[in-house]
Order: sequence, then C-alpha cells, then structure tokens
Amino acid sequence: MAITIQDVIDRLSGTGLAHTVDKLTGGNPSDEVTGIGVAFMPTVQVISKAAELGVNLLIPHEAHYYSHFNPIGELMEDPVYLDKLRLIEQSGVAIFRNHDHVHFQNPDIITAGLIDELKWTNYVEKHHPISSILKLPPMTLQDVAAHIKASLGIGYIRVIGELNMTCERAGVLVGYRGGAATAIPLVHPEQLDLLIVGESQEWETPEYIRDAVQQGRQKALIVLGHAESEVPGMRMFAEQLRTMFASVKVHYIEEQPLFQIV
Repeated sequence: MAITIQDVIDRLSGTGLAHTVDKLTGGNPSDEVTGIGVAFMPTVQVISKAAELGVNLLIPHEAHYYSHFNPIGELMEDPVYLDKLRLIEQSGVAIFRNHDHVHFQNPDIITAGLIDELKWTNYVEKHHPISSILKLPPMTLQDVAAHIKASLGIGYIRVIGELNMTCERAGVLVGYRGGAATAIPLVHPEQLDLLIVGESQEWETPEYIRDAVQQGRQKALIVLGHAESEVPGMRMFAEQLRTMFASVKVHYIEEQPLFQIV
C-alpha cells in the first residue's frame, strides 16, 4: 500500500500539539513517498543530496530560512533566500520540519540520542521535560571532554572549569536550552558538577559558571554546539522512521560542521 506525505505527517503529528512550527513546505500532501531524508538542517547541500537520492520528503529538525519561526517577509528581495526557494521548488522535495513533535516525545528523543551516542544511557538518573540528569562514574573534566569529542567525532568543544576537577553529576540540555532560564536553575537543586549544553548566550550561563569557579566551587560547563548536540537525536529519529515505514527507504543526510577551526 502506497504511503503518502500526509500519512507520514499524520503519524509524526500524533502528539496533538496545538501550536507548533512543524509544517510542510512544498510538495503535495497526497503524493506518494518515494524516499525519506532526515537531516538536522535543510541546507542547500542537504536539499540537493535529497534530490539526488530520489527523496521526495525531507524531514529536518531546524527551519530552512534562518529563524525558529521561519519568517520570510524581510527576505523577499534577498538573493540567498530566492536561490534557496528556487532550489526547493525545482528539486521536487517536500520539506516537513519536525522540531516540536520530536522534542515532545518522552524522553525527548533529541536528548536521548545524544546520551545514547555518548554511551551514557545507563547513567541517566531522571529526565525532565527539557533536560536530563546523569550520575556518571567519577572522571575528570578533561576525561569527560575527551570522551565527548571521541564519541561524537567532533573537532573541538568549549569548556569552563578546572580540567582536573572530578565530575559525577551532570545536566544535559541540547540545542538552545543552555540559556540562563533553563540551565542555571538546575545547578543547585540537582547538585550538579557539570552542565553539558548545545549552546547558550555567552553572557548568561557561561558567566554564571565562571563566577562559581572564581568563588572556588567545583562547577564546569561544556558547550558542544547546537548541531553537535542534536544531530545524534536526529539519527535516532531516522532509525525510528525505518521501523515505522519499513517499505520506504530512509536516508540520514549528513552535513559538514558549520564552523571551521582556524
């Protein structure tokens, strides 16, 4: 039996969120799905690769027009926007963003995917809606950083704290959740040694940790990068799709790191 784009959307939208950024761009909901692509970000390269693979439904985590709510009004005359819009239209690839629904799973699959890729699933003490608390075997901050880099295959991470301090209790907040309102309130109640975040405004949580360190407290922060913290969860999501839609080829489409180290 043929699976349509709408069939996939209906299956993925079953959590019943009333307000969501998860929407379809391009394509016809009644079209049969010839292949599904999953990606963190629908970049020009990812969209082109999807078309090469015969994918007609691309499911990225983030928006394709550079803002969470994907506004385009101010971009109507922008050549980068216009070229990308033309690429999407000519490629025949429909794009269904899955941001809110994939985060809404319990536990949040984006967080669960990161923890699984770090091989720390057995160390999870509790899941909060937007964070997870881990009790790690005692290791130094330097060792934690090395383990993360090796496990995720990333070239660098940013660290605040004494590299020889011992870390046991860690809070994990993926993506943009490392800001003051979400990360700092975890530190004292959960008695955390370490926060591991995707990204944070540099003058918020990082400055809080710096003050704590300067007060002589054994606190540390590791900043992975937004994509680096969420790509593992989207890979896990792709595996879910392979089970949900076994008759359709599902590709995870990788992208190069956003930044170069110079």
